[in-house]
Formats: sequence, C-alpha cells, structure tokens
Amino acid sequence: MLDHVCDQVKSIADRTGVNLSGPVPLPTKKLRVPTRKSPDGEGTATWEHWEMRVHKRLIDLDADERALRQLMRIQVPKDINIEIVLEG
Repeated sequence: MLDHVCDQVKSIADRTGVNLSGPVPLPTKKLRVPTRKSPDGEGTATWEHWEMRVHKRLIDLDADERALRQLMRIQVPKDINIEIVLEG
C-alpha cells in the first residue's frame, strides 16, 4: 500500500512538472514486545512475541500550489500516515 501511495505522488509530480527526489526507503523500525502466555504466572514460562514494523519513505518535491492541492486529494488508506513539511 505504501508503494502505491508513492506511485500516486510520482504521477502528480510528472503531471505538474515539479522536481521529484525519491522515494528513498528509510530503515525499518521494529518494535518487539514479548508477553507471558499465562496470565497468573503459574506453569511454564512460555512467551508470545509480538512485532510491529514501521516502514518510511522520504520524498522531496519542489511543489507549487497546484501540485500541493493535488497531493491533498490523494486517497490514503487508514494504515498510512503522511507528513508534509514546508521549508521556505
């Protein structure tokens, strides 16, 4: 899903003619949480391991107002967060 959103951003950059750098894949962050299976502490010490992976992509655009409006209209799945930073 993340690559699909990146492809949409690329197509907007191609249509509007703005400079595009990326998407650059950043290192995946892994959050590991070990939990005991038995709730009361009795019995053997068996563990379940849960893991959440966070994948990030960095895209640099020299966007104008028209390109930013089109970027705001992208349908983003609920599992994906987009952060837009404007530098002036």
